Amino acid sequence: MHIIYPFTAIVGQVRMKRALILNAVDTRVGGVLIRGERGTAKSTAARGLAALLPKVRAVKDCRFGCDPENPNSWCTECKERALTLKDLPFDVRPIPFVNLPVSATEDRVVGTLDIEQAIQKGERHFEPGVLANANRGLLYIDEVNLLDDHVVDLLLDSAAMGMNIVEREGISFSHPARFILVGTMNPEEGELRPQLLDRFAFAVDITGIRDARERVQIMERNIAFEADPDAFCQTFLQQEEELSLKIAQARKLVGKVSYSKRDLLSIAALTSSLNVDGHRADLVILKAARAQAAFDGRTVITDHDIALAAELALPHRIKRGPFYQAEVTAEQLQERIENLVGQSTEGDAGEESQEQADSQEKKSRS
Repeated sequence: MHIIYPFTAIVGQVRMKRALILNAVDTRVGGVLIRGERGTAKSTAARGLAALLPKVRAVKDCRFGCDPENPNSWCTECKERALTLKDLPFDVRPIPFVNLPVSATEDRVVGTLDIEQAIQKGERHFEPGVLANANRGLLYIDEVNLLDDHVVDLLLDSAAMGMNIVEREGISFSHPARFILVGTMNPEEGELRPQLLDRFAFAVDITGIRDARERVQIMERNIAFEADPDAFCQTFLQQEEELSLKIAQARKLVGKVSYSKRDLLSIAALTSSLNVDGHRADLVILKAARAQAAFDGRTVITDHDIALAAELALPHRIKRGPFYQAEVTAEQLQERIENLVGQSTEGDAGEESQEQADSQEKKSRS
């Protein structure tokens, strides 16, 4: 069995690790694009995250790993089985890690329906694709900028809907396709089209670590891992188990995390002030802030959660403004949020005072 380098053993790259963890807490966030030079632990982090994620319950013998507790998302086969069985049996499985090759075609990604068998025998036969294999797991795309644009569109559509629907010659088959989408790329080899770039919830730009002591730590850990992978992984086992448990607890909690009208105003004011195009960023920030709160064990989001989410969701969407092509820190964003909300509150108070004054003047006249 191939031994995976531990996620918690990766030195530095805090933003990248946080982006991956928030997607693990809530797959509806929408994936992460990691942009950076070669040798910066992009693929190592993706594989490490998949290895530590908690196992999931899946319908027994289901090719798509359907969740037995969520009948609305079942595949066509499980829905048909449920007509004759009151309770579908289930087993516990590790989450899949699926690596999509750059040469992948549409049929390889979405799967194929055997039309000939359907016409001749009247039987519906579906051959699963990459989306089926990745359901409830992690789908990793290395060099996503070199992948065919149409295939990237299909992947992003499925990630957004959580379902893959294949229709051929009047025959339809559907199955759940909810996964953590992780794309990596080296900008030196070409950029991703802006329309596709915006579809990724997060984009993280990473570079090689400059601190000499941390670079030494990276060398020492890699040498130790190569010399004895089992012993090295054992030293990080407790940290891996703690993070895995924390993610599992956050997954249960994230649906209970609440937000206020003020929080929505904070997000809207921030994106508007930075001239962010469209509304996808607002939704991503809200989902990510809830995931951040859940990961921290809280049921209410704060300005800091919003700032941490915006730090990941905004840099690749900002076209103009003070942060254009600049490093945006969570502290800067939180300060900006507080200022914007403060101004809004003062404006509302001023409008309310003016309304009261106008009302008082009308009364005095009458």
